[in-house]
Amino acid sequence: MANSYDSGRLDLPFVGISTFGKRPYQPDWNALEADVAILGAPFDAGTQWRAGARFGPRGVREASTLFSFGHAGAYDHEDDVTYLPASVRIVDMGDADIIHTDTEGSHANIEAGVRAALRAGALPVVIGGDHSVNIPCIRAFDDQGDIHILQIDAHLDFVDERHGVRHGHGNPMRRAAEQPYVTGLTQVGIRNVSSTAREGYADARAMGSDIISVRQARELGTQALLARIPVGARIYITLDIDAFCPSIAPGTGTPSHGGFLYYEVLELLQGVAQGDEIVGIDLVEVAPDYDPTGSTTVLAAQVLLNLLGFVFHARGAE
Repeated sequence: MANSYDSGRLDLPFVGISTFGKRPYQPDWNALEADVAILGAPFDAGTQWRAGARFGPRGVREASTLFSFGHAGAYDHEDDVTYLPASVRIVDMGDADIIHTDTEGSHANIEAGVRAALRAGALPVVIGGDHSVNIPCIRAFDDQGDIHILQIDAHLDFVDERHGVRHGHGNPMRRAAEQPYVTGLTQVGIRNVSSTAREGYADARAMGSDIISVRQARELGTQALLARIPVGARIYITLDIDAFCPSIAPGTGTPSHGGFLYYEVLELLQGVAQGDEIVGIDLVEVAPDYDPTGSTTVLAAQVLLNLLGFVFHARGAE
């Protein structure tokens, strides 16, 4: 029986439908009224080895309910800030429709979702899916002005074409660099056996990329790393979960040892949010079935919620 000071439902994390952060579901993309619009992109036909990222959006949404106890915002005692107050309107758009075996059709549906979020004045946050879903995300910004891309990833993803494939998960940063409104890329975490041959690295640098490995990032430190990102730029963040060490994020199709730990990425994201305008976000390559503990999906949800908190605190949300 409820106490006298309780009202409404307790709505614990394990109760109800798993929208992102238990925020409202808005399936009508022409009626979005929000500061943040979450879009699932459950497409993994661009993978070259282990599939399974099609279940990423569902897994990250479920994990995100862990952080949704109904409190007014999230108080961080180290920063002495309450992040994501009720004034920040977050809605879940659901998923873009995926057409099996049809990359272009599926990508077009993802692009339509991102464009709908942008039309509504919302910050688009896309949960993949493999990294190829970044291609339609970036296409959707063709009328938004110049953007700079911050990629946090184990792999360069700068293949031009391989056996006729131009829109797989090894191609997105090459496709992005080709866009006239993409002014450059900062590619952080790139390491070890990668997805791009030597000439791809030369092409990336020639097309405006600054490539930084995990070891180089650690040697630089967060502040020097942030100094490598253009000041005052409009930043699109693409975060591949395999940027993290598989010791904390095993649930991904192409794990690569030697990756970042949690605070290394979080502090970079916080610094970027404080110094630049974040205009779009995608988080990709979460494949929940490879991690029976669920820690990878929890990590993904936690990173996204914290990043959104940083972004809107920097915008003055109270």
